Amino acid sequence: MATVELTTANFDEVTGSDGIVLVDFWAEWCGPCKRFAPVYERSSEKHPDIVFGKVDTEAQQELGAKFDIRSIPTIMAIRDGVIVFAQPGALPESALENLIEQVQALDMDDVRKQLADHKH
Repeated sequence: MATVELTTANFDEVTGSDGIVLVDFWAEWCGPCKRFAPVYERSSEKHPDIVFGKVDTEAQQELGAKFDIRSIPTIMAIRDGVIVFAQPGALPESALENLIEQVQALDMDDVRKQLADHKH
């Protein structure tokens, strides 16, 4: 599956559903972002069951601010509407694949319980 452009108009709809959504916060002027793009694209082709979204932080400054993106690229993993990972920096392909495996292996009932316990 090709990557999906995420905007303020579709972000909540795309990331709020069940399943895994990876988000790449990037910008046209960012060298590391451009080097990471083919890695992200290859990974999206290997995992058709995962949504691979891209947020252009120049065009979507509201989203960058909402998630306090201070460095790009930043990779975020969302599963079943819950942000389970966010980290700045381009990942090597092996690290991106490892991240995907870890997100797939999460027990989301346990994650939700930990979040609920943490809020109290």
